[in-house]
Amino acid sequence: MEIKTLRRRHGNIANITVEKKEEEDEQPLSPAARLFHAPEFNCYIISVIGLKNKIKPDEIIQGIKQTLIKHPRFSSKLVNSGSNNRQEQKWVRTNVVAEDHVIIPKFETQDIENANADAFLESYVSDLTTTPLNTSKPLWEVHLLDLKTSDAENVAILKIHHSVGDGMSLMSLVLACTRKTSNPDEFPSLPYQNQSSSGSSRLMPGSVGDSRLLWLLMALWSAIMVVLNTVCDALEFIATTLFLKDTSTPIKGDFRLRKCKRMCLVHRTVSFDDIKLIKNAMKMTVNDVILGVSQAGLSQYLKRRYVDQEESIPKEIRLRAAVLVNIRPTTGIQDLADMMTKGSKCRWGNWIGYIVFPVSIALHNDPLDHIRRAKSIIDRKKNSLEAALTFIVGKMIIKSLGVQRAANILHRALSNTTMTFSNLVGPMEEISFYGHPVTYMAPSVYGHPHALTMHFQSYMNKMTISLSVDPTVISDPHRLCDDWEESLRSIKAAVQKRGSTQ
Repeated sequence: MEIKTLRRRHGNIANITVEKKEEEDEQPLSPAARLFHAPEFNCYIISVIGLKNKIKPDEIIQGIKQTLIKHPRFSSKLVNSGSNNRQEQKWVRTNVVAEDHVIIPKFETQDIENANADAFLESYVSDLTTTPLNTSKPLWEVHLLDLKTSDAENVAILKIHHSVGDGMSLMSLVLACTRKTSNPDEFPSLPYQNQSSSGSSRLMPGSVGDSRLLWLLMALWSAIMVVLNTVCDALEFIATTLFLKDTSTPIKGDFRLRKCKRMCLVHRTVSFDDIKLIKNAMKMTVNDVILGVSQAGLSQYLKRRYVDQEESIPKEIRLRAAVLVNIRPTTGIQDLADMMTKGSKCRWGNWIGYIVFPVSIALHNDPLDHIRRAKSIIDRKKNSLEAALTFIVGKMIIKSLGVQRAANILHRALSNTTMTFSNLVGPMEEISFYGHPVTYMAPSVYGHPHALTMHFQSYMNKMTISLSVDPTVISDPHRLCDDWEESLRSIKAAVQKRGSTQ
């Protein structure tokens, strides 16, 4: 009797172990991941990484085997089950052969030397936007190009489906696969903002009671403003979904009439020190500065486009950008490294909301007006729960109405705006990608209904601007980069002139 009971207990334990293993091997897609597989939002992330030395494929493949493929999402394939009406999508763990995900193209080096290597790289990356990833294996691949460009000896390209994770998670994961070149045993370090000291530390003795009352009134007023701003932003989102459209400008695509099959991806690297100089002098954030410079650059570019088309610039232009916002604490680099080496748990997935940012298109006599206006808008948006609201409401719509209807609603809302904007913080020191020192990182995304997406990636003392454009709408993206760079120079000069006169 005791032996039978013992066997039954062992059997139950074995069944529980098998069930847990199946749960770990199979995980349903999150609502956001399912949305990124809808035809209207079949989004991919492409990151171009410039390397200082010649690529050694064997070292990179070995590094991927030791790190990247141990991450659950990079070792799971997408499996669709169920009927068409109630289709279930799951991540299913599978055996990964790293060599199947690493692509080393062969091309005639002489032809590239005779042509422009930078143009060849842009064409190669643009070609990647026309082919989907194979769903019979994990949704990522690495391209290793033995191609010398103007700013790198060789180039690595990561192509990852957006359902695998958001930009912040994937950036942290890539950084977890890198090390400092100064110390190959250390992970990269990211800059963190110092929290301002609390107001209580500056209070005068004997004013505790009054200060508490003042603090309570300020907190109440702040809460009221947050509620009001959130309600206004929610109403704007509803109006945008239903009828509120941006002005038809030369940079706005119409994705209801056609779906772009090929995107053009270009990048430009500028001095991050110049951006920080403006930031410190104007007492702003990096986001304030790059949004302000972007407003100035877009204003110059649109002016030129209207002149070229022999048209007058509209007096009032409604041009809005969807600014992507990470709504949860960044996954730590050490946490991701532990996940890949020790199998530990950490936060992962698509946790992004967005805010609708009204871009001011104007030609100001004082270039600093662009960044002042950007700061005022961002400060107002900080006193709103718009980003969290878009994330929560999006999940609710997916669960209540289904992925397809949710995709249609979000596609309509974004189609009525003009562009997408995002900014990622990178390492402060030089890093190496599996033993290869990195010169720049240029991430971008495509698959959403915008003809223009601007990404900003800081790294060491550089800021890389990545543009993802529909070439049928914006055929000269390099001119837009020129205007952005010229706007940065004019704003920097205005800041220096302002400092010299004070």
